[in-house]
Amino acid sequence: MHRHGLIAAAVAAIALSWNSAGPLAAPEPTAAACPANAKNANLDFTLKDTDGRTVKLSDYKGKVLLLDFWATWCGPCKIEIPGFIDLYAKYKARGFEAVGVVVMEDFVKAKPFALQLKVSYPVLNGDGRDDIDDALGPIFGLPTTLIIARDGRVCHKHEGLPNVPAGADPIKAVRDVFEAEIKALL
Repeated sequence: MHRHGLIAAAVAAIALSWNSAGPLAAPEPTAAACPANAKNANLDFTLKDTDGRTVKLSDYKGKVLLLDFWATWCGPCKIEIPGFIDLYAKYKARGFEAVGVVVMEDFVKAKPFALQLKVSYPVLNGDGRDDIDDALGPIFGLPTTLIIARDGRVCHKHEGLPNVPAGADPIKAVRDVFEAEIKALL
């Protein structure tokens, strides 16, 4: 772009940020809905839940899906799961689903842990499933959380916890990050 084009674009951007009363208030921070180059998620997997029932991840196509890979020994996982429980209750009726996939751990530990935390969404056994890691990973550490749009694209991938401002309540701050991403896709 020529120098004059850059100046004109800058002036136009500044002009759009003003109204007759002065500068507009800064908009609330929002999450981008989904990058244009987001890759499709391979959800062609069948896993067992904590009661031994078969669950197909492909059944969640057409929903906004939070797919969380975690383990009971994972400290950061314990921070984000209460927020996921709240978000699931709040947005399930609008087409949001949350699914926890236990990896890197013996699955028998998952059910007592999920009961203790009152996890209301499905918890599935992904331990030893290299095919899931190959399709949706790589999963280098825990937690790893994917936010998948209704059209099947992976819009957000969090490895570890999202950044939390100093002094903020970590459970609320993490929940707020995920809520912004989910709301942008509903």
